[in-house]
Amino acid sequence: MLLICSFVAFCTSSLEIHTLSTMAAIGNRGTVTEAAGFDPEADVQRLRGAMKGAGTDEAAVIEVIAHRTIAQRQRIKEAYKQAIGKDLADDLSSELSGNFRSVVLGLLMLAPVYDAYELKNAMKGAGTEEACLIDILASRSNAEIKTINAFYKKEYGKDLEEDVCGDTSGMFQRVLVSLLTAGRDESDKVDEAQAVQDAKEIYEAGEARWGTDEVKFLTVLCVRNRNHLLRVFEEYQKISGRDIEDSIKREMSGCLEDVFLAIVKCMRSKPAFFAERLYKSMKGLGTTDSVLIRIMVARAEIDMLDIKAQFLKMYGKTLYSFIKGDTSGDYRKILLELCGGE
Repeated sequence: MLLICSFVAFCTSSLEIHTLSTMAAIGNRGTVTEAAGFDPEADVQRLRGAMKGAGTDEAAVIEVIAHRTIAQRQRIKEAYKQAIGKDLADDLSSELSGNFRSVVLGLLMLAPVYDAYELKNAMKGAGTEEACLIDILASRSNAEIKTINAFYKKEYGKDLEEDVCGDTSGMFQRVLVSLLTAGRDESDKVDEAQAVQDAKEIYEAGEARWGTDEVKFLTVLCVRNRNHLLRVFEEYQKISGRDIEDSIKREMSGCLEDVFLAIVKCMRSKPAFFAERLYKSMKGLGTTDSVLIRIMVARAEIDMLDIKAQFLKMYGKTLYSFIKGDTSGDYRKILLELCGGE
């Protein structure tokens, strides 16, 4: 618990100020948008009142925290410290518990700070939550990964790459390290001859031979830009008669299969990728709360509207109804607010 508190309390620095200045609106397809007539001082009093005396007014906490943007929440944190002389995250942490607390504290963090915190959490202690490493590193832009690296180094005094290397191995580690360099071509340019060549090389490195040369997959999937890769996938289908995802499933296994599939899916459609991750976190017995929380917190202000649309298209049910049927209490209430209705 100390870890999460100290992380949310992470003091304002030039890095944090730069991040805030570049993220006035971090997406335009979010369910969480700027609150009109925003008054941080009034929000501070509302939150203070919600935590006074015996018991906590969770509804008031949800009303404020789930209906402000990340930038607005930073101003509330600042105003709270000025008015009360205490850290808002620390106070909320001591008042709340369980998954509800995890969502609220996650919402108080800047986006790259939250990603860095999640990555650290995924690697601490025995075992690694590989799904977290994959979800974040396969879906973030070069700029986002660079900022995550910077915040990670500042808070933990270690390079994120160093920790990833200490916690993973083999080709899976090499793919993550490649993604961490934030060196993907992000232009729109498609080199037709190169696309055909890339498709041919992937085919020859996998389906066309005994064993798999995973390095070829890494070189193409972790380096080329999105438009180029979409052409590679088309060419691959022509050459092999198979979808690239089917070939990856046939040729790879475990975390390596998962990370390559995640890259392909994110290149095709990030909202569809996250919709599938949300569906899998809730279907069947039990809920993978870590995945559900991470995606709902991280995407609420970016592309939750598109994720919801994809969810309905892919599964014939609303994301709202799935969350409602799979969660309970204040945890359910705040997630449904982030979901933004049916």
